[in-house]
Amino acid sequence: MDLGSRLNATVSGTPDGPPIVFVHGFGCGQDIWRHVAPAFEADHRVVLFDLPGSGKADPATYDPTRHDSLDGYRDDVAAVLDELDLRSVVLVGHSVSAMTGVLVQLARPDLVGRLVLVAPSARYVDDGSYVGGFGEADIEDLLELMGRNHLGWQDPLATMVAGPDQHESKAELEDMFCRTRPEVAEQFAAVTFRGDNRDDLAHVTVPTLVLQSRHDAVAPLSAGEYVATEVPDAVLDVIETQGHCPQLSAPAETVVAIRRFLAVGA
Repeated sequence: MDLGSRLNATVSGTPDGPPIVFVHGFGCGQDIWRHVAPAFEADHRVVLFDLPGSGKADPATYDPTRHDSLDGYRDDVAAVLDELDLRSVVLVGHSVSAMTGVLVQLARPDLVGRLVLVAPSARYVDDGSYVGGFGEADIEDLLELMGRNHLGWQDPLATMVAGPDQHESKAELEDMFCRTRPEVAEQFAAVTFRGDNRDDLAHVTVPTLVLQSRHDAVAPLSAGEYVATEVPDAVLDVIETQGHCPQLSAPAETVVAIRRFLAVGA
């Protein structure tokens, strides 16, 4: 069985349309795109899949050694695109997968024609004048909680990710987090929150949209602005919504923003 099948890859939309690939972030699965991805089926070939250790992916696809850095996820995404014989895709990456998308573009520029970085952060931890939104102690406390209490971290993290008053999104995220194997969640969280991809941004060579929520406690506006400034000729589009998942809190606005970006130079 090929990797795409083992990662529950789904392909829909227009077979000969330009391909658009949606990649979810930490603790989620492809279902998080269900309010956005169908809006592109009329004129795009739409591809979704679950990352190793997430969603309905074959548990055997997750390798603690291979997935101890984003490079492992980068290679997974590239492998799925190769299996589907896709080139110059619009790669839409959410949260940590925004940086995975950057890494795919740098390693395999033939695969990616445009990047859409949804709620990205090149580094979640503050560093001098750089504001990532967390202190080192915040991250260590979260990882310690995840290691100590496998059933105690989902609620506070889901509340932070969803944003204030986003009760439906919070419940959905908490359910997704609870379905993630504890050892996978802990390691993927460490890879996510301890990562630093700031030096990679300047090497991106494709048109890029940074899509940012106005109020995001996980990847604050300052983080999105930094990514948009460092990626050459990137466009920043701020959606007036709360939380780290605009595809849940403001799906219509997310679709409009992506389509507006794709229309430029089309």
